[in-house]
Parts: sequence; structure tokens; C-alpha cells
Amino acid sequence: MVTLRIDGQEVKAREGSTVLEAAQEAGIYIPALCHHESVSPYGACRLCSVEVLRGGRSRVVAACLYPVEEGLEVWTNTERIIEIRRTLMELLLARCPGVKAIQELARQLGVEKTELSQEAEDCILCALCVRVCEEVVGLSALSLVNRGTKRRVATPFFEEPGNCIGCGSCAYICPTGAISMEDVGDTRIIRRWGGEARFKLKKCKVCGYYFAPEIQLEYIRKKAGLPEDYFDVCPNCRE
Repeated sequence: MVTLRIDGQEVKAREGSTVLEAAQEAGIYIPALCHHESVSPYGACRLCSVEVLRGGRSRVVAACLYPVEEGLEVWTNTERIIEIRRTLMELLLARCPGVKAIQELARQLGVEKTELSQEAEDCILCALCVRVCEEVVGLSALSLVNRGTKRRVATPFFEEPGNCIGCGSCAYICPTGAISMEDVGDTRIIRRWGGEARFKLKKCKVCGYYFAPEIQLEYIRKKAGLPEDYFDVCPNCRE
């Protein structure tokens, strides 16, 4: 274990963990929009910025990326950090003025409005959807493309992703609702960036409930080496 101090409080953290993880385990709040425990850290939103003090010198780092060190001193709410977060929230509020999650976090951080020119986006480019598809699902049906102001999340070559299995992991992990999902009858609909993808759902032979996309179940079955009829019944009827 590693011992450090966060906002004057002594904290024990696992070696190899990050400052953000250490703070969360200690019940110390640090805002973050691009972080999720299921995927690797990325440092996109920078809202988790903190000041670290080492050898009498301080610097601003992203808590989700910075590893804990023995004797490290961390400050999460200095005037410098508060100003950085408010500036970042103004930028996010200007980009996504209609997103409820952004509005609520902005108010929490003391930002009621922004004087910057407003856009009409709902994606903050956190790349959570990209990372969960690659690291958890194992498919890479999404990616970040272009640079600067043209940066966006898209499918390979901007075409319908042939390897998407409709699992909905991207919708579950999206912090702003830029990706949404609903099951209607025998069809799952995933909406994103002005378009939608549809997937036929598997019907349970016992109860008749449509419970998951057929393509997703086939992907899991082949990957796990399960019998062809394994998903003929839903998890509830299998118990």
C-alpha cells in the first residue's frame, strides 16, 4: 500500500492505482466525465485536474492518469483548480448547452452560464464509447477521427459498422446521452449522431420474451464455444 495525503487527509491506496481512484475509495469527490472503472483512463475532459505537491513544487495533473506515490500531497480544491474547472465547464457548456448532465455539473461547479458562442452538440469526445467497445466488448466498432474542431466519434470509414453487435455498451457508458438505445418489439434501436442502427432481438422459446440481439448472442456463443441452442431460452427461463 502507498500512503499519500489528499486535502490534508491521510489516504492509503493500492500501488499502481491513480490519484482519482485513491480519492474515490477515500470518499473524496473529484469531478470527472470521461472516467469509468470498466475502461482504461484517457484524460479527455480534464475536469479531474488536481494540484500535486512533490519536493516543494506543485503542478496541475489529471487525477485519472496520475499514479499514486508514497508521500505525495494532493489538493483537489485550490483556487487554481477551481478556476481551471470552471473554465473547462464553460467550454463544455458552450459545446453542449442542451445536455442535462453538463448543465447540472456546471451548476455544481459554480458555472450558471457561458458567454462563449454556443454549439448544439451532445458528444463531449470523452471516448468512453470507443474504449468500452474496444476494451470490454473487443470489437472496435467506433473510433475517434479527425483533429481539432473536426474531431468526432465515428464508425470506420463513416460506414455502418459491420462488426457492431448491438450490445448497447456504448449507450450505457455515454455520460451525456449522445448515444441512446431502446428495444421496441423484436427490434433494438441504437441512435447516435443523427442516425440509427437496428438489430433483431432473439425470442425466448419458453416465455416468448425478446431478450438480446441475435448477432450479440451469436458473437458470445462462438467466443465462449457454447452449443448452438444455448441461447434458445432467456437467462430467466434457464435458471
